[in-house]
Amino acid sequence: MSFIGSGQQAESAVVTHLVALGYKVLFKNWRTRRCEIDIVASKGKCVYFVEVKYRQQATQGSGFDYITAKKLKQMRFGAEMWVSEYRWTGDYCLAAAEVSGTDFLVTGFETGFL
Repeated sequence: MSFIGSGQQAESAVVTHLVALGYKVLFKNWRTRRCEIDIVASKGKCVYFVEVKYRQQATQGSGFDYITAKKLKQMRFGAEMWVSEYRWTGDYCLAAAEVSGTDFLVTGFETGFL
């Protein structure tokens, strides 16, 4: 299984998970020439910019371990680009989901990365 295929499967698993939690998925793989956001979703009056981290094996550590200061900066930049392009004036939040195993189980979802 290729990484790209695995990444897409992980993102699809997170989309299913978010919908089950009552989120509305607005975009999957929203991109510009300068950034990419894995998932843009909304719930209530807030937009969530979700980074998906997939690890096939537990020995690779938690997906959340890979939300580094550099990754947070990239996530903020992408969120600001989306907010600007869509002229969003409401609340927004950075979030991350971790997916693991060959069955693409969503093992965590955290909001509030700002």
